[in-house]
Amino acid sequence: MRWTRTISVADTHCEGTPARIVVGGVLPPPGNSVKEQMMHLRDHDDSLRKFLLNEPRGAGISSCDLIVPPKDPAADAGYIIMETVEYPPMSGSNTISTATALIELGILQMEGDSGNFILESPAGLIHINARRDEDGALEITFTNQPAFVVALDHPLEVPGIGTISVDVAYGGMFFAIADAPTLGFSVKPDEAKDIVATGMLITLAAIEQIEARHPTEPEFQGVSISQIACPIEDVAGGKKSRNACVVQPGRIDRSPTGTGTCARLAVMRARGQIAVGESFENRSIIDTRFFGHVVRETEVGGLPAVVPTIAGRGWVSGLIQYGYDPSDPFPEGYRLDD
Repeated sequence: MRWTRTISVADTHCEGTPARIVVGGVLPPPGNSVKEQMMHLRDHDDSLRKFLLNEPRGAGISSCDLIVPPKDPAADAGYIIMETVEYPPMSGSNTISTATALIELGILQMEGDSGNFILESPAGLIHINARRDEDGALEITFTNQPAFVVALDHPLEVPGIGTISVDVAYGGMFFAIADAPTLGFSVKPDEAKDIVATGMLITLAAIEQIEARHPTEPEFQGVSISQIACPIEDVAGGKKSRNACVVQPGRIDRSPTGTGTCARLAVMRARGQIAVGESFENRSIIDTRFFGHVVRETEVGGLPAVVPTIAGRGWVSGLIQYGYDPSDPFPEGYRLDD
């Protein structure tokens, strides 16, 4: 074995969605903020993301997060989110997985069974509350940066399907949210392949036809995920629904999707379907759950917005070292569209 690069990661999952948390072997990239560090990796050095997420070391359903020292003095740690085809400014499941790894590996200390700290994401500061439930699992509640609606009932021409209506909203990424029953889905596991096929058609159509740009962060632009969402139901104490978010290049997020739930909360509030402080239980295709709330209303660049919180659980499932041998023909891996 002649490794010229060794990277230490904690394998985690948040409500079923896997993420690799890089905890050693990588120096922080240049930049005066975590957003600038993310943009440097995205624009000038994409090798780490490809090394860990492409085959033969990676798989299409995973993502990874690089822990870095914070640039904002208010933050306790920073993290850069890397997914299969992009560097999103924010991800709920990755935030929960990163917070879980920081606590479980002792990088950040939690006194007793609860604690509070702040993470610096590319989207801004994310406030974290962590607590252990009765089974000893970590439940992470994060307060996201504001979520807002771009358009309601936007007509979208989807090849092979026709014209459908989608809601377009930002929750850390831009989502095109489509009605599941209208598309013939109830978001069950046996529908997964068909949901992916339909969701990717919606995503590609939205990329071409919908202009979505963050009003104060112009680097954050473009629909990148479709959300196939079931109707809102009234339950004791709040609302509930289920959804499947289709992530490029073609997979269903195993969790209910934190940023997707935030985007849905913005849409629900805009439609008067949820009150400030009311609970929203969002289930995934495998029945894992996030609990969300609208903490308060605000605005972003003159647009009405909401400040959401999301709660979900995370676990560390392994500690692994990945290495690169110079004789390995795949230093950045490969990807097949099968």
